[in-house]
Amino acid sequence: MYFLGLMSGTSADGVDAALVHFEGNANNPRWKLINTVSLKYPSNLKKTIIDVGQGLQLQSSQWLEISESITETYCLAAKSCDQSGISNVVGCHGQTLYHRPPKDLYRGASLQMLQAPLLAILLGKTIVYDFRAKDLALGGQGAPLTPLSDASLIGRGNTWRAVLNLGGIANLSLIPPKSGFGSTSAVLGWDIGPANTLIDLAVQKISHNKLNYDCDGKIASQGIPDENAINTWLQEPFFQLLPPKSTGREKFGLKDLESRIDVINSSHQNDLIATITSFTASIVAQDLERLFNKKLIRPGEMFVAGGGSKNLFLMSEIVKRCRGIRVVSTEEVGIPVQFREAIGFALLAWWHTLNKPCVTSAITGAKKPSVLGIAVHPY
Repeated sequence: MYFLGLMSGTSADGVDAALVHFEGNANNPRWKLINTVSLKYPSNLKKTIIDVGQGLQLQSSQWLEISESITETYCLAAKSCDQSGISNVVGCHGQTLYHRPPKDLYRGASLQMLQAPLLAILLGKTIVYDFRAKDLALGGQGAPLTPLSDASLIGRGNTWRAVLNLGGIANLSLIPPKSGFGSTSAVLGWDIGPANTLIDLAVQKISHNKLNYDCDGKIASQGIPDENAINTWLQEPFFQLLPPKSTGREKFGLKDLESRIDVINSSHQNDLIATITSFTASIVAQDLERLFNKKLIRPGEMFVAGGGSKNLFLMSEIVKRCRGIRVVSTEEVGIPVQFREAIGFALLAWWHTLNKPCVTSAITGAKKPSVLGIAVHPY
């Protein structure tokens, strides 16, 4: 069957679409990527999405307009990717505007903006969406959801495999080996912390919004990271939490960046970008080291995806700080770095149609397996 996966992340760059054919065993499918398309959000919509995630208050009419605009962008991306209309079902979770992990006596909740019935009518296809809701209702974090799809699409190797996504937020998937120590373990995964959210905001700040991001890491490569600041940040409560854990722009946004700028012992703009960028690499290294200390798990290779994988300075810092781990792009296993998550949501939609429960307890902390997503039909 043909499935279309749509994804828009915390960076709010736009919508990535992937048309994929799946067949065979649901846990280890044969799959083929047919087409991909990336469609940018209009600049005013992107700004509103980012601002809302950082506390902007909207009127009721504005909430309605933003949900329509997001849905219409999803529709355009879907039609551009599947021009022949061969997909059976579309999988997407909508645009995350606010994410609240469960804590103490509070339930977890996540605001995923999408008018799924409208999208179903516009495309004339079944939409499976809001994949986080049931996991959150079962006491889970609701994110990340891609570790299970990573395990199915990439498969097992001779050692533990890590998959690092460098989107707005960085998250890790850990895939057990084929045999030997750990082969009977569950797939693991969690949100590490900020990636492009803080880097992009810092670049926009120093350039007075003339630049949106650090292309190829060129700005950071001309600076010197403040290691004292980084080591101080690594001791913050979130980075000491053990998985399961998840986060978003509501925690690592503009206010968070401004508080970090005050700590950096340099007024040079290049040093600021170098420090913020190296911070992400240091979080990855710290979490992997803690994984080894707690569970004796050390991946032999790490596949990297997401927009941050194109930041050459960030990638060099990850290689330097994660010693002993082979770091490569997901392109090596046939997954384009920009479309890993879109492919993953196509797979999640397939699993939904198969009524396949997802076992996420080791990833999100959900109390029991469940079939993820809500289906809306065009009839």
